[in-house]
Amino acid sequence: MQKHILMFGAFILLMAGCSTIQVTSDYDRSVDFTKYKTYSYYGWAHNSDKILNQLDKERIEKAFADEFAKRGLTFEEEGGDLVVALYIVTEQKQETTATTTSFGGGPYYGGYYYGYGPGWGWGGGMSTTSINTYDYTVGTLICDVFDAKEQKLIWEGTGQKTVDNDPSTRDETIPKAVAAIMNEYPVPPVGAKK
Repeated sequence: MQKHILMFGAFILLMAGCSTIQVTSDYDRSVDFTKYKTYSYYGWAHNSDKILNQLDKERIEKAFADEFAKRGLTFEEEGGDLVVALYIVTEQKQETTATTTSFGGGPYYGGYYYGYGPGWGWGGGMSTTSINTYDYTVGTLICDVFDAKEQKLIWEGTGQKTVDNDPSTRDETIPKAVAAIMNEYPVPPVGAKK
């Protein structure tokens, strides 16, 4: 186990503030989550931390430490009641859009309508279809929380969002993204209703 705080919010900090984070979770409903008072970190799984720089790691760590503290949980280097691990998956995607623009042409009056006198018609025109393709990256964060004593998974939270490479937005977007994921945790912040 790694000794330092390696938060499981990871890739979320790279994600755009303007796009909506998709959060899902699952947990063991037979577990009383209020009995846990401390947590330790397993660390970044599958070299997930390799895609993050030190500044991003620190932002994530602070955001999650704040969220755990709001739930009455205290960090311990090792031996915590809970063990937290994180997995990050990135996927390159491509989207194609088509835009059709019509111009020219218009109604005209003249000629005969089925041989019964003058009628209305439509003049010639043109249309152009533009095909645009763009690539983007989707980051998926999977957070696993284990009961340390039982060594079993008791909560899993997943967040997915389009990645934004602009570091200037991360101080604002990381806490929001982390809060969205932790909002699914079975214990609400102190003073909040769940």
